[in-house]
Amino acid sequence: MANDGRNYEQFVKILQQALLDSEALIKQKNIKIEANKKLIDGCGIEREFDLYWEYELAGVTYKTVIECKDYQSRVSVEKIDALIGKTRDLPDVKAVFATKTGYQSGAKKKADFNKIDLLIVREQSDDDWRDKDGNPLIKEIAINMELISAARTITFSPEIDGVWVKENTDIDLDKPLSLNARNDLITVEDEDAGERYTILQLEEKLGAAHQGESGEFTLKREFNNAYIYCEGLKLKLSAYTIRYSVSLPIKMPININYSKELVGVIEYLHKGTKTAVFSDQVVKDWH
Repeated sequence: MANDGRNYEQFVKILQQALLDSEALIKQKNIKIEANKKLIDGCGIEREFDLYWEYELAGVTYKTVIECKDYQSRVSVEKIDALIGKTRDLPDVKAVFATKTGYQSGAKKKADFNKIDLLIVREQSDDDWRDKDGNPLIKEIAINMELISAARTITFSPEIDGVWVKENTDIDLDKPLSLNARNDLITVEDEDAGERYTILQLEEKLGAAHQGESGEFTLKREFNNAYIYCEGLKLKLSAYTIRYSVSLPIKMPININYSKELVGVIEYLHKGTKTAVFSDQVVKDWH
């Protein structure tokens, strides 16, 4: 099937629309690029252009046309002459030429003399991933992430100092004492060690301590000067025993390939700069 250039026109339109949408000064104007736009010139002749957009700023209307040519060889001066002829009787239109292969020297001179901007609009190349000194840029990042789960408490058995309870509270020790609360509402305070933590925080710490291990474990800690807080109660803690289970870390490899996000590149020959259009952002003066 013959190349009618429509795919390339659409490619240029996508990149140019992304660029317009990124411009802070004019993005609120919601500019939309039109394809195959027909304009009537000063002689009353209908002229068709591949891409066209316009916007008003400070009472002045700015109009731009782009001729897109999907050529395999460099654009000749004759193609620039053709664009000059089409726009000669449209004095309020800014003319731009886009191709993906480059321009012959005569075409560059003619375009420069007639104030036509020349663009190379193309897909990415290996050279785009090198800086100005030829050093490679980061193109892909591989991250091996491990999610370490908190331990899960099976049983938590505190040992309360009965003498302290009898001397400092009106709790009847002849009756069973039950502490029923969420693990984030039971707090242990070890005054000797200067530590204060909830059972939930203890679970997180225990989970991190068993890297590469899984199964059930038991930990017993004894205290000289510690307290447990739950449901408004403060009780002196002699020790606790916690039986808990730990799962293996969840491995999550993450691969970020920036090259897959790079939609295309626009080279501005008249400025000697390059803009990269990614799927989520526009990077001007790429490199």
